[in-house]
Amino acid sequence: MAQEEVAETETDIVTLQNGLSCEMPADSPLAKLLKSQRTWIGPDAKQRLAILREAKTIAIVGASTNPARASYFVGTYLQQSSDYTLYFINPNAEEILGQPVYPDLASLPEKPDIAVVFRKASDIPQVVDDVVAAGIETIWVQLGIWNEEAAYDGEKKGLTVVMDRCIKVEHARFHGKLNLFGFDTGVISSKKGLR
Repeated sequence: MAQEEVAETETDIVTLQNGLSCEMPADSPLAKLLKSQRTWIGPDAKQRLAILREAKTIAIVGASTNPARASYFVGTYLQQSSDYTLYFINPNAEEILGQPVYPDLASLPEKPDIAVVFRKASDIPQVVDDVVAAGIETIWVQLGIWNEEAAYDGEKKGLTVVMDRCIKVEHARFHGKLNLFGFDTGVISSKKGLR
């Protein structure tokens, strides 16, 4: 019997979300899936709560005048359900929710604590640079928006990065104002909310 040569298969080392690594064939479906998964992990719930507690001012980058847009809804919620000073950023608007609108972060009268971002994923690297240039310490990229490279870059530049999370949902969750659909329940309770 002729001895068969075993073809060497190229392997990759993939890192799982729990930090463990394993070696597997590079062309396997599992290796491809694991490589496509997210590796960046942002602040945990306690850290996000601390960010929200320490903040006094928030800039909403990509704020919209359209009541059907998420940024408008989030701005409305924050205006009515928090003590934050809000700044709306949109180069094409003059007023949102009765407040003046600024064309960019550099035009704000003060440095906000958090820049909440409603821009497409491909715009996030530029927004990270704008946030760093403005001296803002935290960038909070809204739910559904993901740019892992920008998250790593922002952290390298000294930013606290929260990504793919809704600041309205997180605020409401920590303050007992969130029901199944993400709206204020309107329930009056003796349970003390977080401050």
